[in-house]
Amino acid sequence: MAVYTEVSDEELGAFLSAYDLGQVLACKGIAEGVENSNYFLQTEAGSFILTLYEKRVREADLPFFLALMDHLAARGLTCPQPVHNRQGSALGRLAGRPAAIVTFLTGVSVRRPNARHCHALGGALARLHEAGRDFAMARPNALSLSSWPALFAAAEAEADTVAAGLASRTRRELSHLATAWPAGLPGGVIHADLFTDNVFFMRETVSGLIDFYFACTDALAYDLAICLNAWCFEPDGSFNRTKGQAMIAGYEKVRRLSPEEVEALPTLARGAALRFMLTRLVDWLNVPPGALVRPKDPLEYDRKLAFHRRVESAAEYGLVR
Repeated sequence: MAVYTEVSDEELGAFLSAYDLGQVLACKGIAEGVENSNYFLQTEAGSFILTLYEKRVREADLPFFLALMDHLAARGLTCPQPVHNRQGSALGRLAGRPAAIVTFLTGVSVRRPNARHCHALGGALARLHEAGRDFAMARPNALSLSSWPALFAAAEAEADTVAAGLASRTRRELSHLATAWPAGLPGGVIHADLFTDNVFFMRETVSGLIDFYFACTDALAYDLAICLNAWCFEPDGSFNRTKGQAMIAGYEKVRRLSPEEVEALPTLARGAALRFMLTRLVDWLNVPPGALVRPKDPLEYDRKLAFHRRVESAAEYGLVR
């Protein structure tokens, strides 16, 4: 399980004494996720998620994440709502870590999404972008282009132990994207990590978006590029153009891409693949001792990069104009 910090009954009781949630009925670790320690919490007031923030999440960023969820929920997007304690704060400390409680959403994540799931996800992503337009706070993307060389430096010496030639391929990719990366695209709040396990469905309707702890201010089309990577590749590594077309169509039903975004989409998708390959590579090589966690395979995104290098236009992702 991805629980880096254990919480004693006494610590939990002291933490919850500041909330109006009643008695604890159950509290157990959640296996998904590699960034934070997550617990399913059931009290007399209902079901919640308790998160202790670890690793790359900076405490100074937490007010942005929590305020964003409040903002999006107020505009009709179904996402976790932070639970505020009796002093009005959504953020506290537990077991020496920053911690927060958010509402529990119903629904299931799909491991093998079909085209209808992708269409629904595209619409939900565009609604998130629209709902965030008037969000007053901003947060730079801490895992944007400028951060990738440092990530690679942390893993470069051992990269070829993961796959032969991985270090040289990555160096070439960084060099290419440093010169090709687009500027001036429409920007705003993005989720930046909308993988299939962060989207809940009721049948083929999106019932909730979760895990906003990479959310930031960046190019909106970059968020779509992340989703194309996460949702539209098959287990054999092939890109499913039918799924890509459905996702883009769902997105454009709510928000139409500009000509500049369309032109930039292949580069954005290529950069998104590199970003996740790099963070996975660092995690793969640096699992904390004693952590009960299964790091995700960085080579999955190395294979996706091989596809993106061959793409010449957004039409290859399913964009219809």
